[in-house]
Amino acid sequence: MTSTESAQKAPAKDPWDLPDVSGLVVGVLGGTGDQGRGLAYRLARAGQKVIIGSRAAERAEAAAAGIGHGVQGLDNGECARRSDIVIVAVPWDGHAKTLEGLREELTGKLVVDCVNPLGFDKKGAYALKPEEGSAAEQAAALLPESRVTAAFHHLSAVLLQDESVEEIDTDVMVLGESRADTDVVQALAARVPGMRGVFAGRLRNAHQVESLVANLISVNRRYKAHAGLRVTDV
Repeated sequence: MTSTESAQKAPAKDPWDLPDVSGLVVGVLGGTGDQGRGLAYRLARAGQKVIIGSRAAERAEAAAAGIGHGVQGLDNGECARRSDIVIVAVPWDGHAKTLEGLREELTGKLVVDCVNPLGFDKKGAYALKPEEGSAAEQAAALLPESRVTAAFHHLSAVLLQDESVEEIDTDVMVLGESRADTDVVQALAARVPGMRGVFAGRLRNAHQVESLVANLISVNRRYKAHAGLRVTDV
């Protein structure tokens, strides 16, 4: 049997056969903001080792103390150095500058960008389109030696931080160029009770995922809700 025939007969990989990520250290850049603090809390509560980063170590330490669950606070550079996976949850207007300043520290790291480029006016939230196409593609351009993925865009910071909420009932759309990397991010999402990571394409498809947050903001305002997403039939 030729190698080609062998490959053709090999069974397809189970898409839900995900790696064990429980031993990985997760860093959250922008961990003092609502979204970053909420993600750090949920992952740490699930038993993940979490470090939050900020431009000022003192701010990170104070936020970490408020989160508890063993979360550590460090400056952004040290947070990136000590983490296996780094979630980028900084404000859009500081996205490029933050990543440019951490290129060396993020070399070789699995980076998960969850930043949503949005504008706001009297009509509400609307999507912005970066020159690179999306925040995730901007991150990939700025961090050529990192493994950039995109995920965690559609989560309510209010629900993430609410200690009375036991489960976060939502799917997390995960995008990236490497299946091994997106599998890791899907597995990380699944650490949070009620949450599931679903592969949603390569980074070139990140813009519409990021943009959908503007629609969810409109949903939430109309219905006084904290809406998330569920993908059916998978």
